[in-house]
Amino acid sequence: MKITRLKTWQVPPRWLFLKIETDEGAYGWGEPVVEGRAATVEAAVHELSDYLVGQDPHRIEHLWNTLYRAGFYRGGPILMSAIAGIDQALWDLKGRDLGVPVHQLLGGRVRDRMRMYAWTGGDRPQDVGAGARALVDQGFTAFKMNGTPELAIVDSHRKVDEAVARVAEARDAVGPDVGIGIDFHGRVHRPMAKALLRELEPYHPMFVEEPVAPEHLPCLANIAGGLGYPLATGERLHTRFEFRDLLAQGMIDVVQPDLSHCGGISEGMKIASLASCHDVALAPHCPLGPLTLAASLHVDAVNHNAFIQEQSMGIHYNRDNDVLDYLVDTSALAIEDGFCAIPEGPGLGVEIDEAFVEERSKVGHRWRNPVWTHEDGSIAEW
Repeated sequence: MKITRLKTWQVPPRWLFLKIETDEGAYGWGEPVVEGRAATVEAAVHELSDYLVGQDPHRIEHLWNTLYRAGFYRGGPILMSAIAGIDQALWDLKGRDLGVPVHQLLGGRVRDRMRMYAWTGGDRPQDVGAGARALVDQGFTAFKMNGTPELAIVDSHRKVDEAVARVAEARDAVGPDVGIGIDFHGRVHRPMAKALLRELEPYHPMFVEEPVAPEHLPCLANIAGGLGYPLATGERLHTRFEFRDLLAQGMIDVVQPDLSHCGGISEGMKIASLASCHDVALAPHCPLGPLTLAASLHVDAVNHNAFIQEQSMGIHYNRDNDVLDYLVDTSALAIEDGFCAIPEGPGLGVEIDEAFVEERSKVGHRWRNPVWTHEDGSIAEW
């Protein structure tokens, strides 16, 4: 069997789908994308196709190393996201060809279903109490909210008070037993993070995500020591080597690799194993589409330290189309009572409606994240 073609489609709301085809009719799907840089990643995928066409798709580890090591410049969000989608598609293809789910190829599942969480409150968080209560009524036992809107590097304590009040509102709405993930989104700089992290402690977060931007993670040793709740990060880390250095410093309790940004299933498995060596939990990042979610569930299925999975159904970014729209059978990713069953179909366990993908690709997208400014006109972190 040889790879013959890589086909890509940009589809609403902000995703990129990839299909790898072979001379024997076997195929696999993946999702190589960086939010807001879909066209750039798409170009990288087709550049990397030079290393893939004519090759045996079953040699996934060899092909991964070829894509990663054959280029002198490596790593980073674009290249690792391109590799990620290719890797997902190769695992999907292999599972389909052998007639087994990907988790069987990875050693077999350690759980039957995965606890899930949903988003509430939007980019500039508001109405978080009502939104949280609605999610709990749907069966979710956990949710995530943005902690703050834009925040200056040194800002007024009023902003801290407002952020704490929103979390208090959410906690009051759902009671003590529901998990609350609070995403700082890299918007909170070190001087403000010192205060905000501590003032959130009485509300017992499930975790605080990206307490500072990834380039400033070394400061956590000074500003976050002794907190009584977990800290999480990883969506903007792209290789096991970046996670290695973070874990070695012992400052993070939950790693959140994105299976469409960190080199795919193959690299995600290595990151999960590395985290387990440090007794750190796994909670893959996934505000993307059905293929990223399916890939995440297969990694969750076989890693004992996985404890919860993000998903983007109904998230405020999903305009025009949502996660399940592109599936032939939506039950493959159905969430019931806050859990999703591990997919048992061959490959990733989801069947993409290629005709619908083709139709929606004619609409495409040019999604960009908001560009925010502070009162003085300087650029704010989104």
